[in-house]
Amino acid sequence: MVVMMWVRFPLSLRNEKVLLFERGIDICHETGRLWWNRFCPLFAGDIRRQRVSRMRGFCHWHLVERCVKLDGEMGYLWRAVDHEGDMLESYVTRTRDKTAALTFMKKALDRHGSPEASPPIGCAVTALR
Repeated sequence: MVVMMWVRFPLSLRNEKVLLFERGIDICHETGRLWWNRFCPLFAGDIRRQRVSRMRGFCHWHLVERCVKLDGEMGYLWRAVDHEGDMLESYVTRTRDKTAALTFMKKALDRHGSPEASPPIGCAVTALR
């Protein structure tokens, strides 16, 4: 309950301690933090898996490639971005390697289905209906 309250509502652990004390549960805020550290990654992974499975047939994502500077050196960032602008997958490499790009693309296709067709560069993008 502590972890779900912390995930769902923007409360501090001390505020949650007070709310739980009103319900007859007396815990230390540090206990709540330890539970959060243990269980939040499990909840986040479950939520991510559910979201991916729901979006599997939705197919509104695209692939973006960017040049980025990491520690003063140029690198390449490949991202799979959904229709809301959220990053689904990412991959960074120092070289523009064909095999790495194909591996990333296959992983993204397996997890999220085939992407929507994007208009050619220079074409005006019309509003989605």
